[in-house]
Amino acid sequence: MDDRSDNEFPIAPPVPRKGRGAVDNLQGRYEIAQREAVDDGWTHESDDADFPAPLRTQVFEERAKSILTHNQSPDIPFSVSLNPYRGCEHGCIYCFARPTHSYLGLSPGLDFESRIYAKVNAAELLEREISRKRYVPEPIALGVNTDAYQPVERDLRITRSVIQVMHDRGLPFAAITKSSLIERDLDLLAPMAERKQVMAAVTITTLDADLARTLEPRAATPARRLRTIRALSEAGVPVGVSIAPVIPFVTEPDMERVLEACAEAGATHASYIILRLPWEVAPLFKSWLAAHFPDRAERVMNRVRDMRGGKDYDSDFSKRMKGEGIWADLLRQRFRQAVKRLGLNERTNGILDLSQFRGTPAAAAAVPRVAVRSAGTRSTQARDDMQLNLF
Repeated sequence: MDDRSDNEFPIAPPVPRKGRGAVDNLQGRYEIAQREAVDDGWTHESDDADFPAPLRTQVFEERAKSILTHNQSPDIPFSVSLNPYRGCEHGCIYCFARPTHSYLGLSPGLDFESRIYAKVNAAELLEREISRKRYVPEPIALGVNTDAYQPVERDLRITRSVIQVMHDRGLPFAAITKSSLIERDLDLLAPMAERKQVMAAVTITTLDADLARTLEPRAATPARRLRTIRALSEAGVPVGVSIAPVIPFVTEPDMERVLEACAEAGATHASYIILRLPWEVAPLFKSWLAAHFPDRAERVMNRVRDMRGGKDYDSDFSKRMKGEGIWADLLRQRFRQAVKRLGLNERTNGILDLSQFRGTPAAAAAVPRVAVRSAGTRSTQARDDMQLNLF
C-alpha cells in the first residue's frame, strides 16, 4: 500500500517555535471531533509569522498505579522497562513514543513535549514491586520510551530516587539517554558498574549542532553528549552509542563520523535503528520536513518508503528496526564496516549480574547468576544490536 497523497506535505507549514521539535499540535487518533485549518484569506504570511507565541512547559504530578512495563516483542531484547515520565521535553521530532500522548486525549505534537506527566511515586512503586514474594528479578531498561533524564528531572529527581532503590537492592538496569544529567548520578552508577549491575547508552544522531537543534531541540548538544560518553567511560560504566534514528539524507551521511567520535570518546559498543514513523509520527515528521528541509522532503520520504516496502512504516517485528531492501542493506553494510574498523562491539556486553539482588527469600531463590537476552541468533545480527543487548 502506498501512503502518499496529493497533500502529503503542507503547502505552508507552520513557522517552527524556538526550542520545540513539532511544528504543530496534530490531533490524536482517538479524538472524536476533527479540526481542519482552512485559509479564508484573512491570515497573511507576515502576521506574526516570525514570532510564534512561546510555549511554556507544564509539568503535572501523577501518582501511577504501576511502574514496571512488561513486553514480549521478539525484536526487543529486554522484558521489563521503567519510564518515570510521560511526554518528553527534549522534543525529538522522530520520537516513536509521541503517539502515547493520544491515550491522554492530548496531541502527539506540541503537547507531547510541553505537557509532561511526572510519576512522583515511581520509587515507592518499584520498592513495593520488587519486595513481593513472587517477584522474579530481571534487568530493567530505564527511560526507553521517554528520556528519564529530560530537563524536569533536574529538579524532580524521580529518576535519581528510582536508581537509588536499584542501587540499594542490587537490581541491575541499563539506561539510555540524550542528556548529560546522567553524570549527576555517577556516585550511584560507578559502584553498580563495579558489581556489573549497570550499563548505559547515549543516543547521538548527528554531530551537526544546528541540525540537532531542530531535530532534538532541548536535548544536550552532540558535543556535550560526547563528553558524557567520556565521563561514563572514565567512571567505569560500560557505555555505547545508539544512532537512532538514521534519517535518509538528513542524519544518514553522518553515521560513520558519529561512530568515530563516540569510539574516540570511550564508547565500546554501538547500534542503529532506521527512522520509524508509527501513527501520528508520520504526519508530524512530514510537517517538520516541509518546514526545515522543503528542498529534500520528497526525496527523504521516497527513501524511507524504499526501506519500508513502499509504506511510510512497517510495524512487522522482523523489519521495523532495520528495514528491508537494497538501501537498508547498504546501511547495514556501512555500519558493520565502520564498527569493525573502529573495534566496537568486540567486548562481551549484555551481561548484568543478578546474583546480588536483595529481595525476599523466595525472590532470591529464583535469581540466576547473570541475565542476558540476545537480540538475535546470528552473529552478524548480534553485532548489529550490541547496544540493545545491554537491556
